[in-house]
Amino acid sequence: MIEFVIKGNPKTQQRHRMGRGFSYDPSKKDKQDLVAIVQQNAPNEPIPGEIELEVYFHMPYPKKWLRTGKYEGQIKENAPIYCQTKPDVDNMVKLVMDALSNNVIYEDDKQVVCLTAVKYYSKSPRTEIIIRESNEFSIPRKLQEE
Repeated sequence: MIEFVIKGNPKTQQRHRMGRGFSYDPSKKDKQDLVAIVQQNAPNEPIPGEIELEVYFHMPYPKKWLRTGKYEGQIKENAPIYCQTKPDVDNMVKLVMDALSNNVIYEDDKQVVCLTAVKYYSKSPRTEIIIRESNEFSIPRKLQEE
């Protein structure tokens, strides 16, 4: 099992853009930064088999959910737990999966057979990533029934 935390606001994979006859990737810098962090936690050889990937995106609370005055910095009682605003969780996962693939942690995205992604609010914004090889995760109950 490989487990690591990337501090700071979670980033998202942006669509390629066209500009004066050429295409460019607006997420290029974010990908490079993420790959640099991932490589510090990477195994010597990429994982060859099936992979379970868990990604937890801790989003910063908007100011409207934080108290002010005497209780400044505390979260209001009615504040939501899960983040239902943009960016979309699937675009956030794309950026993480791109950084993990290409022989960094694993060879290709197709090796990910089980994916869990959760986006919720937190006082300390970060992205937590957990990677398990096929011998480390259990088969979902639904598949065991077949």
